[in-house]
Amino acid sequence: MQQQESKKMELTGEVVSTKMAKTISVLVTRLVKHPKYGKFVKKSSVFKAHDEKQECKVGEKVTIQESRPLSKTKRWTLVKKVTLG
Repeated sequence: MQQQESKKMELTGEVVSTKMAKTISVLVTRLVKHPKYGKFVKKSSVFKAHDEKQECKVGEKVTIQESRPLSKTKRWTLVKKVTLG
């Protein structure tokens, strides 16, 4: 049986908070081209992600994947740790 590839969006970012139970806050930065001036500008967003085993620490790079709504603000789950921090 073949394993299907997930069509869910994946993002990579840095853990900025682990103060909630089984939840991490992940800061994701991206470069966006300014519509008028053409210069690339850094934009950032913070996503709440589910961390079942509470294994992440602040400063680590992680990959998160979109999921069904788990709470009012939590819509992402932890996939893997990219680097240790």
